Amino acid sequence: MSYKRHSALAKRHQSLGAELGEWNDMGVAWEYSQDVNDEHMAVRTAAALFDVSGLKKIHLLGPDALAVADHVVTRDMTKIPVGCSVYAIILNEEGGFTDDTIVFNLAPNHVFLVHGGGTAMEQVEKSAKGKNVIIQFDDDLHDISFQGPKAVDVLAPHTPIDIHAIKYFHQQSTTLFGRNCIISRTGFSGERGYEIFAKADDIVAIWDGILEHGKSENVMTGSFNCIDAIRIEAGLLFYPFDMDESNSPWEVGLGFAVSRDKQADYRGKEACMDAIGKEKVKVCGIIADTDRVIDADAEVFKDGKKIGVVTGPNFSPALNKSLAIVKIVAEFSAIGTELEIKGSTNNCAATVHKLPIYNSDKTNRTT
Repeated sequence: MSYKRHSALAKRHQSLGAELGEWNDMGVAWEYSQDVNDEHMAVRTAAALFDVSGLKKIHLLGPDALAVADHVVTRDMTKIPVGCSVYAIILNEEGGFTDDTIVFNLAPNHVFLVHGGGTAMEQVEKSAKGKNVIIQFDDDLHDISFQGPKAVDVLAPHTPIDIHAIKYFHQQSTTLFGRNCIISRTGFSGERGYEIFAKADDIVAIWDGILEHGKSENVMTGSFNCIDAIRIEAGLLFYPFDMDESNSPWEVGLGFAVSRDKQADYRGKEACMDAIGKEKVKVCGIIADTDRVIDADAEVFKDGKKIGVVTGPNFSPALNKSLAIVKIVAEFSAIGTELEIKGSTNNCAATVHKLPIYNSDKTNRTT
């Protein structure tokens, strides 16, 4: 099958038994010929290496780069210095969730957005009209994610920077295994980890170097199915499955990504702020009373009344529990609320649980 976008690592994935499947117009490794539970436990106990080059990358270059980014996202970008990044939300004019992004302040007049399958580029182009800024979509820049407690020690001997000193949501331009790259202390796992951005000509050598030098630490490759499982444990939402244009940031538990004191205007600002306290639904975690993965399209009930849907299920080998992210009527979202799950293959009881379910105090990703 042909795709509009191509990863330079595709042959590496295929050599590990992956049949590439489409995400974001790119062929990605949804699974390898290995047990996904082993990948999962590698993230939690050692480290796993993921190719997430399917994420889309946008450079904003010029004197108005920061101002354009500031109009696109909910965060106050004037408070994000060079060398730092931030998780941010992109809204439509009605204040609805239309994408999320990590925004990197790479250098004066250079802002870099990394996003998934939403409308970030469309919103950037609208905000850039009449501004002194150049927009560049960059598909040569690849993105690999190395996640787990041993990741830092595997990388440290092979880069000239003090990688132990890079703080959460900070990044540095450097070399790794002698290849130019950006190392960012970010990821989608709930563990301490790093995203490594490098051009196609360099990314394969970096990938091979990490796997070769990580052998003694039980490092392994990780698939997209593994990413989906670990992110549910960590309470990390995935647009458009857990949230969409009908939701405000407050409904999906992402109010922290809105700078309430931001003075500058941004798309959807008035509607977003007006939606505070008017949540009709809530995104929550649940623990299900079953030893199986519940159905991805299962419905959620309370006292016989349908109140929501399952948006992301997972059986956690780390916790030995069946977990899920659900979107339910707000009044039933209190922690400890007992619910019923009804799916095509599995019906069971469940209890609302705080997100994240794994490592609830989030120390693993910030220490």
